Amino acid sequence: MTYTGQPIPSTQVSIARAKVGDGKSVKVTVPAETTIQAQTFVLLDGFFGLAMDNVETGAGETAEVTLSIEQAEYETDNIVTTDAFDKGDKVYWDGSKFTTAADDGGDPATEYRLIGRVTASKDASNVIRFILLPQQG
Repeated sequence: MTYTGQPIPSTQVSIARAKVGDGKSVKVTVPAETTIQAQTFVLLDGFFGLAMDNVETGAGETAEVTLSIEQAEYETDNIVTTDAFDKGDKVYWDGSKFTTAADDGGDPATEYRLIGRVTASKDASNVIRFILLPQQG
């Protein structure tokens, strides 16, 4: 901070921006006529993460929901149960479930979103653990 009579001349510069978060969550828009349940994974506004709140929108209305996008280990049973999900496998999001398939096998332009790597293989209850990768473009 500058003051009159300071032995070394200096200039005070105001910083216009500051850190606003820790980058572990992001607010995204929930489109019209959508129901989001807390603690479920969703892909919204280009971000994949765990919804932190229940949100329901009607016709012609939108809302915001906070997604946890922290690179951490998560556990889920929302998987394509016919896939192996061995430790180290890449995990993709097909729009509603986790899969190890990179695409739907039809249209070559339709690729699923790479979201993580399996850290604990699928168990008898069809539960896996995975590490969420940094957000992909």
